[in-house]
Amino acid sequence: TFEMLKKHGVPFFRSYYKDVSATRTPDAHTVIFDLANTQNRELPLILADLVVLPQHYWTAKLPDGSPAHDFNQTTLTPPLGSGPYKIASVDAPRRIVLQRDPNYWGRDLPVNVGKYNFDKITFDYFRDHTVLLQAFFAGQLDEHEENTAKVWATGYDSAPVRDGRIKREEIPNQLPSGMQGFVFNLRRPVFADPRVREALTLAFDFEWGNKNVAFGAYQRTHSYFENSELAAHGLPGPDELKLLEPFRNQLPPEVFTSEYHAPITDGSGYDRDNLRRARELLEQAGYKYENGQMVKDGQPLRFEMLLVQEAFERWGLPFQRNLKRIGVDMSIRLVDSAQYQKRMEQFDYDMVVSGFPESLSPGNEQRDMWQSNRADIMGSRNLIGIKSPVVDALVDDIVAARSRAELLTATHALDRVLLWGHYVIPHWYIGKFRVAYWNRFGRPDVTPPYGLPVVETWWHRDTSRRADEQTR
Repeated sequence: TFEMLKKHGVPFFRSYYKDVSATRTPDAHTVIFDLANTQNRELPLILADLVVLPQHYWTAKLPDGSPAHDFNQTTLTPPLGSGPYKIASVDAPRRIVLQRDPNYWGRDLPVNVGKYNFDKITFDYFRDHTVLLQAFFAGQLDEHEENTAKVWATGYDSAPVRDGRIKREEIPNQLPSGMQGFVFNLRRPVFADPRVREALTLAFDFEWGNKNVAFGAYQRTHSYFENSELAAHGLPGPDELKLLEPFRNQLPPEVFTSEYHAPITDGSGYDRDNLRRARELLEQAGYKYENGQMVKDGQPLRFEMLLVQEAFERWGLPFQRNLKRIGVDMSIRLVDSAQYQKRMEQFDYDMVVSGFPESLSPGNEQRDMWQSNRADIMGSRNLIGIKSPVVDALVDDIVAARSRAELLTATHALDRVLLWGHYVIPHWYIGKFRVAYWNRFGRPDVTPPYGLPVVETWWHRDTSRRADEQTR
């Protein structure tokens, strides 16, 4: 499994297992991983968490000697797995049906008691959110997690909601929200100058959008590790300075002198002060305002925002209007999911809406998102195209952290460098799950602080019986 993922898996695995120098199998029950260094303290845990692929399935041959199952090829044939559910059927691109496996090897393990209670689970896919909601209200769907604030505020005025057959809940969580935003592709020359990126950031009016588009549901994101102790606050302390000082000449002075906050507007949709400052930054970057356009070397400042979700047009269009006011031409292109996926893998975009999720314990996965050697590998998570020796070093500090205190110091330092690099225009976050479901399900009294395991831990109640008779 390890060799298969490293050679043929997505680029993420190559960076994830980078510090494994060799593998050995002295007997049929033992695998030894030789590590290239002793600094990567998370790697033994990662290797212990390796999900094993069935070798006999992936190495099987047809009579003519060709592979029966090609790991490198996309397929709609359900592969052999070892989990609590089997893929019963696939109706691409509409539906996937899972069937509980009565012979699941881990069924009676204490850790699985009370889990995997549904015999059949169906995932239905919809292109149109309105159609999805109507199917939900008609009883064709059982549960839906709502991600659009406007729909949550205005779209659930339906009979099953009003009479209580559908329940709506906001379940708090303590998940690090990470960073979501309008992501600059630094591979495009138009975004090479950080003053340009900062200027465009000033043209985004979150306060207006939160009030008029999201009904005040969100908080502004000010960190790549938002909603957690991993986020940087205040000025760098002595431990952070030990990591940052060697790179002082390569960093913006604000890293050392100011706490980062995403720009705040007056909420009018036309904040003159921010737009004036944006225009000044563009002029400092060599642009001139001519005939309603910002022009440099005869070329107007022009780029495209690539979208796959229609909901983000509501945020993109006001941003587009503000950019127009300072002479910047941004077009918006909405494409289907297949084209979007391909373009993302090939870094074929100027700006996209994307996110960089974080866990409570960042580690090896940070390499694939930020380090220079991932920027030119198609399919990596370095969507921005960052090539910075400072970022490379700080990511290595995260991976090599020997204690929680060292990990916090390194993430705080990395957070500051990424924020003051103006690599994204920060969006927003919400510290809760918005869940709607038909009133025929039970769930544990204690809500997990770091997830929403509906499929794993909820169960179906017999609504024909009294509540005090319900059993799990």
